[in-house]
This record gives sequence, structure tokens and C-alpha cells, in this order.
Amino acid sequence: MSPVQYLTDANGEHEFAVLPIDEYRRLVKRDMDATDIESARGAENDEDLPWEMVKRLLDGDNPIKVWRRHRGLTQAQLAETVGVNAGYLSQIETGRKRPSLSLARSLSAALDVMMDDLVVAAGGEAD
Repeated sequence: MSPVQYLTDANGEHEFAVLPIDEYRRLVKRDMDATDIESARGAENDEDLPWEMVKRLLDGDNPIKVWRRHRGLTQAQLAETVGVNAGYLSQIETGRKRPSLSLARSLSAALDVMMDDLVVAAGGEAD
């Protein structure tokens, strides 16, 4: 490790550490590598998705509809599970309506996915 210089405060306590730029870059890279490893560990238990499903999500299909079908549920079944009528769920899946935060939580739980997996970048009116 390269030599480090310290800058002190008025009480003589170390307040800053000055180190050579190469050492700084090495430390940043090591931290980034550790973050990447931790992210990969978190993804170990992620569900493997069929390519057709991934393609539909990438093509912009409504993620609630894609996940619902992936789980083998009809609109009526999912709607009943989360306590809304199938017509309202249909409006959400077509982008004419957006679910409330509470409903999004219920959909997330019913579909066994994280709420982030159900986010639509643009859509209908917010409720």
C-alpha cells in the first residue's frame, strides 16, 4: 500500500486521508467488485424466466399481464385474489388505469414478484 498523508482538524484528529490516485482507483475498483459480487449473490435465487416471457416484457407488454399469464392465472382469478373486479384489472393490464400503491402491493404478493417487476414506465391515469 502506498503512503497516506493525513489532514488534521483543529484538535489534531485525522479528518482526511490523502492517497495517491492509483491507490484510490484500486480501492474504488475493489469496492465496485464487492458490490457486484453482493448483487450476484442476491440474484442467485431469482426465478429463471422463459425467453418468450422476457421478450414480451422487453417489447413493452404490460408486466402484470405477462406475470399473470406466466403464473397460469386468468384475469378473474387474479382479480378475485386481490379484491378487484376483472374489468378493472383489464383496464390496468391495457394501461388505461394504474393500480394504487395498495393494489400494486397486493398484485405483487399474488404474483409472487417484487413490485419493481410490475412497474410500467408510462400508462393511463393514476388512481
